[in-house]
Amino acid sequence: MKNQLLFEKYPLFVMEIGRDETDFDSVDAICDYLHERIEAHRCAHFIAVFDHYAHTCRLPEGQIDSDILAAKNIIFCFGLALPCPEALAVRPRSIGVAETTNGFMISFMETPMPIANTAMEDWAESLRRGQANDDRPNGH
Repeated sequence: MKNQLLFEKYPLFVMEIGRDETDFDSVDAICDYLHERIEAHRCAHFIAVFDHYAHTCRLPEGQIDSDILAAKNIIFCFGLALPCPEALAVRPRSIGVAETTNGFMISFMETPMPIANTAMEDWAESLRRGQANDDRPNGH
């Protein structure tokens, strides 16, 4: 995974996977796998899958980069602590899954909780061929 700043302010983890580097053949298959990983994690709670591509296509002013073929967010929450009401502004979490002309791009915003970053990194890295590990204790 690479760390980068989006629009010079949002810290992201980003991973590109070539089609020849994964056994997954679609955004839906990747979201299904990530849903399983979220459900298996002792602290994570699955909320929904949002079809960002379909939503943007329906908007009269919607614009999508021509390199993007499909794009969904899998939405969930770790919810280990709620230290202040303002923490709700950055929750729940999501992992973006995009299919591009070159393969897939997985991205998510860095969290202040190392356990969440580690889990999301592990889930993303396990998308690479031969890396899937469905029997990890506590989901990470």
